[in-house]
Amino acid sequence: MRLGLRLLFAFFIINGIAAFFILRVFTAEIKPSVREVMEDMMVDTANILAELASDEVASGRMSLTQRGAPESVFARSVRRYATRPIDATIWGFSKQSLDYRIYVVDTSGHVIFDSEGRAEGLDYSRWRDVALTLRGEYGARASRDVAEDDSSGVMYVAAPIVHNEQIIGALTVAKPTRTVQRFIERAERKVLKGGVLLLALSALVGIGITLWIVWHVRRLRDYALSVQAPSESMAAPPPVPQVPGELGDLARAMDHMRERLEGRDYIEGYVRALTHELKSPVAAIRGAGELLQDDLPDDDRAAFSAQVVEQSERLQRLIDRLLELSKLEQRQHADPAAPASLRDCADRAAAQCSARARQRDIAINVTGGGASGPWEAGLITLAIGNLIDNAIDFSPANGTIHINLQGATITVTDEGPGVPDYALSRLGERFFTTPRPDGSRSGSGLGLAIVKRIVDLHGGQFEVRNTGSGLAVRIRLQP
Repeated sequence: MRLGLRLLFAFFIINGIAAFFILRVFTAEIKPSVREVMEDMMVDTANILAELASDEVASGRMSLTQRGAPESVFARSVRRYATRPIDATIWGFSKQSLDYRIYVVDTSGHVIFDSEGRAEGLDYSRWRDVALTLRGEYGARASRDVAEDDSSGVMYVAAPIVHNEQIIGALTVAKPTRTVQRFIERAERKVLKGGVLLLALSALVGIGITLWIVWHVRRLRDYALSVQAPSESMAAPPPVPQVPGELGDLARAMDHMRERLEGRDYIEGYVRALTHELKSPVAAIRGAGELLQDDLPDDDRAAFSAQVVEQSERLQRLIDRLLELSKLEQRQHADPAAPASLRDCADRAAAQCSARARQRDIAINVTGGGASGPWEAGLITLAIGNLIDNAIDFSPANGTIHINLQGATITVTDEGPGVPDYALSRLGERFFTTPRPDGSRSGSGLGLAIVKRIVDLHGGQFEVRNTGSGLAVRIRLQP
């Protein structure tokens, strides 16, 4: 499973569990909280009414109501309350009825007044609200009018009726819980709606955070995949991705690791290639030296001595070019002191190579004026000189090397056999060579590698192609 899917899955699991428990707690607490508030209000109401009824209960006028006597002032007031017209809007809900039921009991627990007139004379002494209140404790209960119907629940809160510091009865205020049920249901809907909205917003935040993390992790992954040992062209490594926090620390650590690996691989590659190149001349020198220790004819001694000198010169050229290439590979860009003329650079390079070309009866022909630009003249001369040396190695006797200058483009063409098509893309790699047309020993392959590195330092392009009558190497410099 991909990292992004794992993060999303884990986030939704955690978020879902948290949302479930939070919503469950909220919805479970709404109903009891509302009923607790309702009970608190009923306590105040019961105590106020108990105080108002105390004189009539003490004088017995409340009991006379049951025997047909005129109703007491308290009883008439409560009955008028029950019939009062009401039309109130409470937080969006319409209230059009008054829902309190009020009954009064004497010290024995018998009902002496009921606002609904259906319990007068009955014994309520066993009801919790009456029994506890008559004993001087807090009395309250919740009962259902219909045992199987939860919506028929009624809350009862009683208060003692006190006269001369003696409890002479109890007054109970009753209110159906269905009157607050709609408030409870609305609160539950709001909580559920808010919970769903919170869950959706949390999901969006989780998706955003996951995408952000995955994007940075993928940048690190792509960077790690692109980081390799330095290529033959010595192209600049990819930039370190700018990511925050610990991921940024990881990116910088990866960059330091890349630098160490590149340095190690660079040295290892050089050592392997150099060892391979040194084997042949060292073996030739050793063999010639061992033979020179014996008594030899003068002609053989001269031939072996010439071989020692030739292989020593080969070693010297190899070392010189390795040093040149090493210096170039440590540089990041060219450093021109003044605009350089391609024609001047080509003429100097041709003059430096003229002696070697004359030994092979090869002519060097420079055409075109070329441009002047922000190039390092010494490096351009070195590059053209290496191209001429490479062309001399592959040109036949009495051949001609053509150097054509057009604007910021230099083209060096020889009249040799060219190279196989499969090898064209590898020309310019260190120590990659192709056989000489005369069967002589191949070079080190460092000449074209130096040329390619110089071109890279100037931000140019290096192209090699067969022309049918030789090999053409084209350099395009940035003007």
